[in-house]
Amino acid sequence: MQQGRYGHRHTIGIYRRELIQAGCSGLLGLGLSSVGATPAQAAALPQARTFGRAKAVIIVFLTGGASHLDTFDPKPEAPAEVRGDFQAIGTRVPGIRVGEHLPQLAQRMQHLALVRSMAHKNNGHLPATHWVLTGKAIPGIPEDLGVDRIRSRSDWPSYGSALHYFRPRADGVPSAVNLPTYLQEPPLLWPGQYAGCLGARHDPWQITDDPNRPEFRVENLSLPAGFAVERLEARRSLLDAVNARQDQLAALSETETLSNRQQTAFTLLTSGRFGNAFRVDREPTSVRDRYGRHMFGQSLLLARRLVEAGVPIVQANMGIVQTWDTHVDNWKVLKNRLLPPLDQGVSALLDDLEQRGMLDDTLVIVTGEFGRTPKVSTLAGQTLPGRDHWAQVFTSAFAGAGVRGGQVIGASDAQGGFPATEAFSPDDLGATVYHLLGIDPASEVHDQENRLLRLNTGEVIQPLFA
Repeated sequence: MQQGRYGHRHTIGIYRRELIQAGCSGLLGLGLSSVGATPAQAAALPQARTFGRAKAVIIVFLTGGASHLDTFDPKPEAPAEVRGDFQAIGTRVPGIRVGEHLPQLAQRMQHLALVRSMAHKNNGHLPATHWVLTGKAIPGIPEDLGVDRIRSRSDWPSYGSALHYFRPRADGVPSAVNLPTYLQEPPLLWPGQYAGCLGARHDPWQITDDPNRPEFRVENLSLPAGFAVERLEARRSLLDAVNARQDQLAALSETETLSNRQQTAFTLLTSGRFGNAFRVDREPTSVRDRYGRHMFGQSLLLARRLVEAGVPIVQANMGIVQTWDTHVDNWKVLKNRLLPPLDQGVSALLDDLEQRGMLDDTLVIVTGEFGRTPKVSTLAGQTLPGRDHWAQVFTSAFAGAGVRGGQVIGASDAQGGFPATEAFSPDDLGATVYHLLGIDPASEVHDQENRLLRLNTGEVIQPLFA
C-alpha cells in the first residue's frame, strides 16, 4: 500500500502539505504495527518532551459547528454583514480578543491556545464530524463532497476506540465514554463516534442521560444501537445496580453464559471506581453551581469525575445533534442559549482541573466540526439571519497537557473566510491527540479483515507546545 504527499495551492495562495489517503474505499485497512513511538522516534520530534504527556483527553464538542466569528475569532473591524451583532472584548492576555459572550473564558485565556487556522474541505455535518473526531476523512467520500453518510463499520475509529485497540484494559474502567447523548437524528447516526472498522469490542461507552436532571441515573450505559448489551434489569439504573445489587450482579455473571461484551458490561457495572464517578450528587453544591446547573455544565463536571476515575478519553457533546447549527437567529440563540453555559462550564472545568493538579496532564479541546460563513445570510422562507456551514476556516481551542496557553496560532483573513497563515487540518488535530497520548500517529492497525493502514497521516500541531 503506497502513500505519498503532494503540494496544493489554496485559493488564497497558501501552500499546504496534504496527504494522499491510501485505501479509503470500502472497508478500511487498519492493524497493529506499534503501540507507540520508540524512544528514537519520540526523540526525533521537536516536541518530544510532550510525547505521552496526556493521561486524559476531554473533547468539548460543539455539535453543529459553532461560529468562529462570534466566539474565538471576532472581526470587529469587518463590515457589519461579516462582523455580526457581537462586540469583541479583551482577555487576560493583552492583544487577544474574543466574542463578548465569553467573558469567563476571556479571563482564563492564559490557559488557552486558539488555533484560528483550522480548515478542511467538507461542509456536511456527518462527514465533517467524522473527520474531526477521528483525524481522518470519512472513507469512500471525497474530502470536498458533503455527502451525509451515516455510521458504518467501514468508518475510521474514534480516538478512544484506537486507544482501546492499542491499550486494552480489563480493570472495570472503559477507555472512552461519550456523554450525555448520542449524536444522532433518527434514522441518521453520526459517523466518527465509534470504533468503525476496528469492531464493536472497541466502541466507546455511551451515556444517554442529562447529568443535570435531579433524577440522573445512568440507566442507559450501553453500546451503540445495533450492538447493545442486553439490559441486566429493565429500567434499572447503573447506580442502583452498583449500590444495591452488586452481589446479585456478581453472582449472575458467574452463573450465566455471557458474551465477551456482556462480561465487560458486568465488569463495568460492578466496578465501584467507575460507578461512583457518576455520583455527581456527591459533589459540593458550590462546585456544581460553579459548573452551572445545566446540561453543559454538569456534563463537564461528569467528564472531570470520569477522568479522575481513570477514563482516558471523554467526549462531552455540548448539545444534541446540530445544536450549534445557527442558520436562523444566530446571535439570539448564541447569546441566550449556547454561549453562557459553555462559557461557565468550560471555565469551571479549567479551574477545577488546575486546582486538582490535573490540567498538566489532561488535554482539553473545544471544537466543532467546522465554523460558520463569514457573511450573514437569511434562509429562504426565514426572516431572522444566521450563518451557514463553513469548513474553509474555523477555530479550535486547546488547553492543558503541555499546551502553552495565552497564545493564538494561525490566523484567518480579514473577513474570517480563509486561512491567512498555514492551515491545520483535523488530521493534524488527530496526530496531536495521539502524540500526547503516547501513540505514534504513524502506527498501523488491523481492521476486521486483517488489512493494514496507517492510523493517522497528519502532523502534530507543534506551535501548541512552543
